[in-house]
Amino acid sequence: MGILSELNPNRVFYYFEEICNIPHGSYNTRAISDYCVKIAKELGLEVVQDQLNNVIIRKPASKGCEQAPVMMLQGHLDMVCEKEPDCAHDFMTEGLKLQIIDGYVKAIGTTLGGDDGIAIAIALAILEDNTLIHPPLEVVFTTEEEVGMDGAIGLDTSGLNAKYLLNLDSEDEGVLTVSCAGGATIEHHLPYEVDNGYDYEKAYHDGLVYELKVTGLLGGHSGVEIHKGRANSNKLMAVLLQNIMRTLKDTVHLASVDGGLKHNAIPRETTAILALDKEADVRLITDCIERYQCLFTDSYGDADPDITIEFKPCGLEYMIKNGHVMTASCARKLIHLMYSIPDGVHAMSREIMGLPETSSNFGILRTEENEIYVEVSNRSSNPASLELSIQQMENIAFLCGFATVRQSEYPGWSYRKNSKLRDTMVQLYKDMFGVEAKVEAIHAGLECGILLSKMPDLDIVSTGPDILDIHTPQERMNIASVERTYRYVLAVLETFSKQKG
Repeated sequence: MGILSELNPNRVFYYFEEICNIPHGSYNTRAISDYCVKIAKELGLEVVQDQLNNVIIRKPASKGCEQAPVMMLQGHLDMVCEKEPDCAHDFMTEGLKLQIIDGYVKAIGTTLGGDDGIAIAIALAILEDNTLIHPPLEVVFTTEEEVGMDGAIGLDTSGLNAKYLLNLDSEDEGVLTVSCAGGATIEHHLPYEVDNGYDYEKAYHDGLVYELKVTGLLGGHSGVEIHKGRANSNKLMAVLLQNIMRTLKDTVHLASVDGGLKHNAIPRETTAILALDKEADVRLITDCIERYQCLFTDSYGDADPDITIEFKPCGLEYMIKNGHVMTASCARKLIHLMYSIPDGVHAMSREIMGLPETSSNFGILRTEENEIYVEVSNRSSNPASLELSIQQMENIAFLCGFATVRQSEYPGWSYRKNSKLRDTMVQLYKDMFGVEAKVEAIHAGLECGILLSKMPDLDIVSTGPDILDIHTPQERMNIASVERTYRYVLAVLETFSKQKG
């Protein structure tokens, strides 16, 4: 008996728990893709699985609804894998540990993957239930959405016939998303230059190798939460390192800096390893930390109230793993880039009050064996602004000595003036729940823009249940909201089953 077995809608939560039992982080989607194929075959449905692990399942219309236009239900198979610092969970091999708290489903110590596991669960429950009234269905599950939408980009849509697309990758019940930003990921690369003249082993044995950590941040989704004023741990670390290096000059040496796990998640924790020349430097760094702890706390306030700076000697495991520091020149280039990268909201929309138009997220900073790697996510609902933002990023990187590569560019999804799907869903929501649905554009990227570029006549709306703090270990999904959303989706399908194609 599963943890969620008593929840309703029963089959939706059954499939969600099954999905949670299967590791399905980005680039680890084969098993979850195979599971969906298996379910489709057991149900006797037509199914196609491509080399990217995308899955397309077709279900004929209910009896008497054969002439209705085809409806596509769509979600993505991969999840963001984030966990608490003390959590030992292995996302590659272990399923999630679920719990129910105060009306929410939550994972213990990790992200939940409600984004977008609940879409898959809803779609599988619909495919299974032959008592439902619905038009012809094309159910499309894509992969690697969280790391650049690679599955949607590579999806062959030539055999798809949908007129309407109901995307189930939104996290606010009662909000109908009808437009989203486009974006691109920029990689920055710098060769790691080893300072062969520095006696790192002596520094270690003298107890002068230290770990500097910025932690305790809220993080969050770099699209839907970029405007909330939360701190980015990579940027805070840049401020610390800049000032430590300026204070100590040639007596502190940078070995590594690592922060953030996903390009589209605001980093919550960044760690640097420093080697010092003398014990007196410890006091100077501690003084610097105390000053900036106060500045960070006062600057971010309630937007990010638990920012913490830690400074402590390193353990033996770091010495064994690395055993070197970078040259002063290499460290300067890295710190200059960290400090100079634009991060957060660049411009707000002039058409939609409160909507960010252009932003960037300094998502990943990683010290590898031979290079320093940085990844930044750029978004904009204005293609020209996106291009200018990317060019600015590339020029900053060039000035700091980094090489850049553009990755995973994807188009935005423009507002459609005439939308039968949107208008019908707005009226249906009011009829069912007695309140007006909100029709919104969002700053996050959705696969809708990519699918629209391949199928220009698609009429699209995105919706979903309430899921809070996605892309963080605090992610939780409202149980009652899932039930209402499921009923709403079924009502949309039944309404469109009565139309003629």
